[in-house]
Amino acid sequence: MKIHHLNCGSMRKLEPIDDGMPSAHAVAHCLLVETDRDGLVLVEAGLGLGDVRDPAGSLAADWTEMVEPVLDPAETAVRQVERLGYAPADVRHVLLTHLDVDHSGGLPDFPGARVHVLEDELTAALAEAPSRRYRPAHWAHGPRWETYETGAGEEWFGFGGVRLPHGLPADFLLVPLGGHTAGHAAVAVRDGGRWLLHAGDAYFYHGELRADEPQPHPLLDFVQTGSQVDAELRLRNRDRLRALVRDHADEVEVFSAHDPWELRRFTSPGE
Repeated sequence: MKIHHLNCGSMRKLEPIDDGMPSAHAVAHCLLVETDRDGLVLVEAGLGLGDVRDPAGSLAADWTEMVEPVLDPAETAVRQVERLGYAPADVRHVLLTHLDVDHSGGLPDFPGARVHVLEDELTAALAEAPSRRYRPAHWAHGPRWETYETGAGEEWFGFGGVRLPHGLPADFLLVPLGGHTAGHAAVAVRDGGRWLLHAGDAYFYHGELRADEPQPHPLLDFVQTGSQVDAELRLRNRDRLRALVRDHADEVEVFSAHDPWELRRFTSPGE
């Protein structure tokens, strides 16, 4: 498998709180995985062409005002797929951590893909939409949903209820990590002899996983505390991720959805 790390939606510019780090736009960190048997697999969908073309109709006005999305069509997943020489139909699976607007906006650009998400998340999205976080325009095309009950599943590095997405090999896993939303999950992708764990919005800033003491980013922490549905569960899962990094850093590399400095580890190694 070949794994591409993509930014599928720049947002408000962030100032660093660590010395030596440049200011950078918050990102929508997605993965595009080229497989031998199952076509392209997209992890997260970011913002899509519909959001760029009609933000007033596709996105909530208060979300747009707060997040300040750049809305560059070149950053959408579909345009990046095309630049790699593929067609949108080559994306056969989309794995989502959750259905927030900046994670699901690209779904209409891949109407034939099977969309994998925890059942609790889809239930909450359909019940609460339209809202700042859940936008009906992102699933008005009728996605081919593949949903998974919470509770059932296997164990993976101490995380329970882990599910193998239907139609995909054991190189892909959905790992329940609730707190940010009702059915939030992480997505694990095997990369050779180790795992990549896309933790979605289980945390927002790399400093939160420091072994000594979590260090949130003030602006990102304001966003995540304002959008959480279960603070205690979110913090408990964040601390479980800290322990995973501490004890299994040689086996699992963890990153979140919006930290631009984490994305640079993969797109600009050695800087």
